Amino acid sequence: MDILYVIGGFVILLIAGDALVRGAVGLSLKLGIPALIVSLTIVAFGTSAPELLISIKAALDDAAGLALGNIVGSNIANVLLVLGLPALFFGISTQDASCRQNYMYMILASVVFVVMGLLGSFTFINGALMLFMLAAILFQAYRHASQSRAALKAATDEIPQTDGVWWKIIIMLAVGVIGLPLGANLLVEGAVNIAQRAGIDEAVIGLTMVAIGTSLPELATTVMAAYRKEADVAIGNAIGSNIFNLLGVIGITSLITALPVSPAFISFDFWVMLASSLVLFPFIWFKFDLGKIWGALFLVVYAAYIWMLFV
Repeated sequence: MDILYVIGGFVILLIAGDALVRGAVGLSLKLGIPALIVSLTIVAFGTSAPELLISIKAALDDAAGLALGNIVGSNIANVLLVLGLPALFFGISTQDASCRQNYMYMILASVVFVVMGLLGSFTFINGALMLFMLAAILFQAYRHASQSRAALKAATDEIPQTDGVWWKIIIMLAVGVIGLPLGANLLVEGAVNIAQRAGIDEAVIGLTMVAIGTSLPELATTVMAAYRKEADVAIGNAIGSNIFNLLGVIGITSLITALPVSPAFISFDFWVMLASSLVLFPFIWFKFDLGKIWGALFLVVYAAYIWMLFV
């Protein structure tokens, strides 16, 4: 049954990921705003729903290691796996991806997360601060979207109408937002049950099985975005998801219950997460294309990290 959950979850993820990309692109065209804005908000938050649900449940079950491992592992996977795999098969051109500001928000969120973690636990005050930061970033995204829409309207005297109709866009977004958590939940449940029967440590399960499973919505969405040559959606999804994981998921979870930090996170995993975020700098800032060789290298590094967790 667990194997069937894994296979069924994988199929649902692919279908929902494609629907979410098509819906996001259609929405951006319909509203006259950049696809990057849609991917940083609706797409990123939709694909991060599994991380939120699983971290809250783990925290309430007094499994802080699983909750933190889920987020730290997911953010590592979102860069090395989620961008690495589609880059290996299709390549991701960053020439038209204007996401420097949002990338810096991701780095800031990562640094704040690590500093708070070094203090030993994520408390109610930490959670409130994180959610305030997330609200500020969302407000900036709203301003950017409004300015882009106004500039387009001034240039064309109207917002261009596309062939897409609202009900199709809404259905695509709904299929993606609902299907991705469903598929991820099936896959994660099957994988975690298999891992627990093998006697694997809770934090390691969070950093590997659960993290990869909850990153599968991002992976499915990014693969389809790269296939459709929508680099803004692919990169924006990864960046937005990482921001939401750090500020939104941990912020909300910390408001519910304090999360003590295991020394293993402080000595190793936090720094891998921060390094994986920084490795994107030349691709975002200097517009280096994320080609097949880089995709392969990302995957090799990620495989090495997973291997180190089990030795």
